[in-house]
Amino acid sequence: MPKALIILTSHDTLGDSGEPTGFYWEELAAPYWILSDAGYRVELASIKGGRPPADPSSEADEAVTAAVRRFWADDAAMHRLDHTERVEDVEVSGCDIVFLPGGHGTMWDLPESDALGALLARAWDAGAVVGAVCHGPAGLLAAKLSSGAPLVEGRRVAGFTNAEEDAVGLSDTVPFLLQERLKASGASFQCGPDWQSFAVSDGKLVTGQNPASSAEVARLMLEAANLPTVP
Repeated sequence: MPKALIILTSHDTLGDSGEPTGFYWEELAAPYWILSDAGYRVELASIKGGRPPADPSSEADEAVTAAVRRFWADDAAMHRLDHTERVEDVEVSGCDIVFLPGGHGTMWDLPESDALGALLARAWDAGAVVGAVCHGPAGLLAAKLSSGAPLVEGRRVAGFTNAEEDAVGLSDTVPFLLQERLKASGASFQCGPDWQSFAVSDGKLVTGQNPASSAEVARLMLEAANLPTVP
């Protein structure tokens, strides 16, 4: 059975605002079910382990999709979420796909995690598909290849845009603008219209722009997992 690893943020506060944040439910649930239904054994991890925090905005009625409701109703899925393994304890060998959902929490802890960066580099070197959506690509910033180059350097990458960050009123709250940091790391930043599904596959690196892109990222990851390994 092929294996997928989903890694979530453990950060629960929007900077100094005191407002809660965490991972975004749709960005976990849609890929979880698409991968699971495709025959993957899906495991969950987080930066600190245990139950990761969810962004309350992703629990609002307009944000809750059928995939989210299915996740909430599934005892096995919720048990996995309650007992995520710490990233530093995860054995990534044998993983065919490693995926980073977003949520604003990712902007604080994923880029600062040496353990995550090392895990992503090992997965990439082993030929795994590496995927991320929305703010999840912040975690890609932690990963450097054996050459020392950033994983995203010279590759087409999507993520939450400056315009979308402005629209949610958090451009001055997040520690950096994801679009700008990805470009500064050498990525060719790609985007579509605000809030519309947009995802890009560059070999075995698959990224998406926003919550609406979550399912498309999962589908592209499945396609990329069947590609020959390339540097």
